[in-house]
Amino acid sequence: MAIHDHQPSSRGRAFFWGGIGLGLIFLAALFTHGFGLLGPSVKGGGPPDLMTRQGDKILVPEGSALRKRLSVMPALLEPVSAKLILPAVVESDPARTVAVLPPLGGRVLELKVALGERVVRGQALAVIDSSDLAQAYDDNDKAADSAKLNDKILARQQEQSKLGTASDQDLDQAKSNASQAAAEYSKTQAHLKALGVSADAKPGNRLLTVTAPVAGSITTLSIAPGAIINDPTQPIMTIADLSVVWVTAMVAEKDVGAISKNEDADVSLAAYPERVLHGKVLFLSDVIEPDSRRNKLRIAFANADHALKPNMFATVTLLGVPRSRIVLPSSALLMNNDRTSVFVAVAPWTFERRTVDTELEEGTSVAIRSGINAGDQIVVKGGILLND
Repeated sequence: MAIHDHQPSSRGRAFFWGGIGLGLIFLAALFTHGFGLLGPSVKGGGPPDLMTRQGDKILVPEGSALRKRLSVMPALLEPVSAKLILPAVVESDPARTVAVLPPLGGRVLELKVALGERVVRGQALAVIDSSDLAQAYDDNDKAADSAKLNDKILARQQEQSKLGTASDQDLDQAKSNASQAAAEYSKTQAHLKALGVSADAKPGNRLLTVTAPVAGSITTLSIAPGAIINDPTQPIMTIADLSVVWVTAMVAEKDVGAISKNEDADVSLAAYPERVLHGKVLFLSDVIEPDSRRNKLRIAFANADHALKPNMFATVTLLGVPRSRIVLPSSALLMNNDRTSVFVAVAPWTFERRTVDTELEEGTSVAIRSGINAGDQIVVKGGILLND
C-alpha cells in the first residue's frame, strides 16, 4: 500500500484561515452585542426596581426583593379594656381643710406650732399683740363704766321718785340711759367673745391668742414671730384633717370619655412601691383645666395612720368597660411627620399609607381608635422599607 503525501493547495489554506477569522468575529460580536451596531441594549435586562410610586400608592413589582420581606395580616376586632395610667398627687380633702384667719391685725409675739405639726381643736397657735384688741378692751371698759354709772343714776332716781322729789320724766330718762348703757356693754362683751378673748382679762394680759378651729395637721404656715399682720383676711396657716385624703389624677382631654364616676381604680405611690390601694373614682370635674387641657378626677382613701401625705406623687391605673377595637402588632405602626400611620394593601402588592389614632398600647399590641377598618390588610412587618 503506497503512502502519498498530501500537500494542501493555496486555495485550501485560504479557506482554512478565513473560517478561523469569521469564527473570531462571530464570538466578538456575540460578547459586544454587535459592537453596539445591532440596536440598543435592553434596559430590562437588570434586576427590577424595589418599588414604584403611582400617585399616593406604592407598587412592589414582581421580582422585587421587598416581597420576601413584607408581611401582611387582616385587621381584627378584639375586646379591649381602656387601661389608663395617669399621674396623680395626694391632696387634703377640701371639705376637711380650714384656713386659719386672725380676728385682728397686729404683731406676732409667739408662734406655738410648726409646719406639719398635728393640733387639737382649741389649741393655741399664735399670740398677737393687737392695737385693735386694745381698742376693743378700751371700748368695753368704757361701756362697763357707763353701764355701772347709769345703774346708779337709775337707782337714785327711783329712790327720789318714791320720796316724790323726782319727776316721772327724770325717772323715765334714767331708765332709758341705763338700758342703752347696758346694751352697749353687752355689745362690747360680745365683740370680745367673738375675738376669742376673755372680757375679764387684766390690762397686762390683753393679748390675742389664735386657737385651732379644728383638729388636724398644719399644712401651710405663713407667719413667724415678729411678723406684722396687716390684713386679717389673709390666712396665717392652714389646718387639714388628714384622716381622709384625696388622690387627684389628671386625665388627658382625649381620654375623658373613657372614664366614669364610681369606676374602679388602683393607686400606687412612689413612697410605698409594694403597696397598691384600691378605690373608686369619687369625683370627676365638669371643667377642663385651661392650662394643661386635662380633667381632674379624685379618689378618696381612709388615712388613719397618716401614711398618705399631701403632695406625694402617685400613679392611678383605671380599667374601663371592655370595648371592641382593632388590635395590631406595634411593629405595624410608623411615625410620619408627628403622625402615626400604617400601610394598607389596597390591591395585590399595592399599598397606601393611612393615618391612625391609637388608643391603648400594651406590650407588643396596640388598639386603634380610628383610621382603618376591620378586614383591611395591614403591613405588620417590613413597613419601614416602604416608609419614605
